[in-house]
Amino acid sequence: MTARTGSELESPEKGAVEDVTADFNVFQQALAGSQMLFVAFGALVLMPLITGLDPNVALFTAGIGTLLFHLVTKGQVPIFLASSFAFIAPIAYGIQTWGIPGTMSGLFAAGVVYMLMSYAVKLKGVDFIHRLLPPVVVGPVIMVIGLSLAPVAVNMALGKAGDGSFVLIEQNTAMIISFSSLICTLLVATKAKGVFKLLPILSGVVLGYTLSFFLGVLDFAPVGNAAWLSLPNFVAPEWNWQAVLFMVPVAIAPAVEHVGDILAISNVTGKDFLKKPGLHRTLFGDGLATSAASLFGGPPNTTYSEVTGAVMLTRNFNPKIMIWAAVIAIFLAFIGKFGALLQTIPSAVMGGIMILLFGTIASVGLNTLIRHKVDLSNARNLCIVSVVLVFGIGGMAFDFGGFSLQGVSLCALVAILLNLLLPKTIS
Repeated sequence: MTARTGSELESPEKGAVEDVTADFNVFQQALAGSQMLFVAFGALVLMPLITGLDPNVALFTAGIGTLLFHLVTKGQVPIFLASSFAFIAPIAYGIQTWGIPGTMSGLFAAGVVYMLMSYAVKLKGVDFIHRLLPPVVVGPVIMVIGLSLAPVAVNMALGKAGDGSFVLIEQNTAMIISFSSLICTLLVATKAKGVFKLLPILSGVVLGYTLSFFLGVLDFAPVGNAAWLSLPNFVAPEWNWQAVLFMVPVAIAPAVEHVGDILAISNVTGKDFLKKPGLHRTLFGDGLATSAASLFGGPPNTTYSEVTGAVMLTRNFNPKIMIWAAVIAIFLAFIGKFGALLQTIPSAVMGGIMILLFGTIASVGLNTLIRHKVDLSNARNLCIVSVVLVFGIGGMAFDFGGFSLQGVSLCALVAILLNLLLPKTIS
């Protein structure tokens, strides 16, 4: 769901852990798969709702992406892939600038970057990524992803459009809804036990939606007009070089975070997935899932940490569980009324949750610097972090003959270049 540090190369625990699903029949596997989808559901549909993409398409591409990942990794890793929050700001800018088809061509290229990095890992090993993208590069870029979205979250929580250009819900009403959603999410994340602790976003959405109903701000007309069964609003990509050049650098941070996700599931299951099926296969599967999603107009895919948490809690280590989750997601994508119902969720509900969500992304970037003991008293490190943060939060942009490089893309490139060019002897 959120950005993850992904750069801790800790060894997985040795020895296989008992899988409680080893003797499950097909029905039990399908039921366990539906539970995994339920855990991922809130984040899965929230991302397309924020960016203006179709949530039914996101369900479909999450299912297809997960199946492709398991095909590439030979069905060995209990992982579920769905909408990546790291791409929210770039997608929102891309849709505004080039439309959905042009943006999808950029996202297709981002998936290709994952696949190229997988080939580099196969040739050079995992350390190659960390030499090119150390914590001092990845940390501030992740922070920019979260902090650059802060105005969007606040505007939506106040009942406005994401850019603040017009009012959708009266402010006092919107604040009741958004803060109730936020407080519910906070309480579930910190106080809930068992599987409920894995559902903070979904819990916040349900409470906010219920309040919206009683406050009279819901419009169910789209649900009534929608068909029970219908094709999702698939959108084919249209090649756009500007979108491609804009999106390619964005893929860097999530690709690095993928390493951390594979380490996490390795530690949970007691199996070293970095060696078998290999990080090059899992990274390639992630990239293939992202590129495949763009062919249908869906958001880029990433491995979901909350699903890994559910695997740890339930001890459902059988990868077939995730395949069932993917199949169920694809089935739900074709229920037209379901998608229409999702689109009735008021922006204030999403705004309240996004306050926590985007702050969490920024905190993950900060934690990357802290956990890896990046010394900011060192002038070189301080220069990299400072320039990246100001460029990202301040909205720095460079125009080249009609092409604008800004946001996360610009920050990722600047961080990499500064890391490569600044002398390492600066103290």
